[in-house]
Amino acid sequence: MTQDTKAVDIMYYVATPEFIARWTEAKKGELICRMERAIGGLPSFDSIESMIHKMDEANVERVCITQTKMWSYRNRWMYMDTTLEDVTQYTSKHPDRFVGLAGYNPFRIPESLKEIEVAVKQHGFKGVYVHIYGFDIPLHDRKMYPLYAKCVELDIPVSLQVGHVLEAMPSEHGRPIYLDQVASDFPELKIIGSHTGWPWVEELISVCYKWDNIYFGIDAWMPKYLKPEILQFIGSRMGQERCLWGTNGLPWDKSLAQLDQLGLKEEPKRRLLRDNAVRLFKL
Repeated sequence: MTQDTKAVDIMYYVATPEFIARWTEAKKGELICRMERAIGGLPSFDSIESMIHKMDEANVERVCITQTKMWSYRNRWMYMDTTLEDVTQYTSKHPDRFVGLAGYNPFRIPESLKEIEVAVKQHGFKGVYVHIYGFDIPLHDRKMYPLYAKCVELDIPVSLQVGHVLEAMPSEHGRPIYLDQVASDFPELKIIGSHTGWPWVEELISVCYKWDNIYFGIDAWMPKYLKPEILQFIGSRMGQERCLWGTNGLPWDKSLAQLDQLGLKEEPKRRLLRDNAVRLFKL
C-alpha cells in the first residue's frame, strides 16, 4: 500500500468477542434480508491490542467507536444496545487511538440526553451516532430535535446513517434530503451524512452544497464501488473540505489500498482520510 497519511476512521463498532457474541445471539429472532446475509457479520478482535496492531499495519491512527442503538423494526426491542462501558473500554485505555461517539434512543429522550452529556463531559466523547431506521421515524422527526439541540449545546457533531439500510427495515426514513430541514432549523449543528446516502447520493451531495455544516461520509463502501459523482465531489473545491473516510467495519488495509487506486490528488485525499475528521471532531 502506498498511502502515507495516517487515517481516521469515522465509523466503527465495538469489536470485542463478547459484544459480537451478544449481537449474534440477538439476531437469531430477527429477519435477515439477502444483503445482510451476503455481507456477513461485524468484525471481531481477540483483544483491543490486536485491533490496534491491525490499525498500525494499515496506517490508521484513530477509529471512532460508536455506541450504536439499533431498534428492531419487526420485534420492537433494542437488539443492538451498545453501552457507554462497551465504548469506554477503548477510549479510556487508548484515548490517542479511539474516539467515542455516543448513542441516542428517540424513545427514551431524557435518559439519552443525560447519558450523552455524561459521555461528552466525563468520558471525552466527540460526537453522537444514530441508526434511525428501526425506530420507524425520519431524520427530521420531532423526536430527533432534542438530540440536535443537545449537540449544538455541547458543540459536537452528529453522525446520521443516510441512504438504504442493510438490515430488514424500511430505508425511506434515512433519505439525505431530510437533512435539509434539519439544517434549516439547526444551522449551527454539525451533521455527517454517513454511508454515502446511496441510492440517493445526489441528495446528500445537494445538501452538502447548500449547507456549510453538512459533511459527506464515504464509510460502509469499498472505494472501488463509489459512484463517479462521489469521486467528483471529493475532488471538488467544496467537497474536499467536507468528505470523510470510514469503514463501518470493512477491512482498513483493503479500503485504503483501493482508495490509492482512485487517482485522487494528494490534498483532497489527505483531507478525506484525516484533516477533515481532525477538524470536525476536534482531535
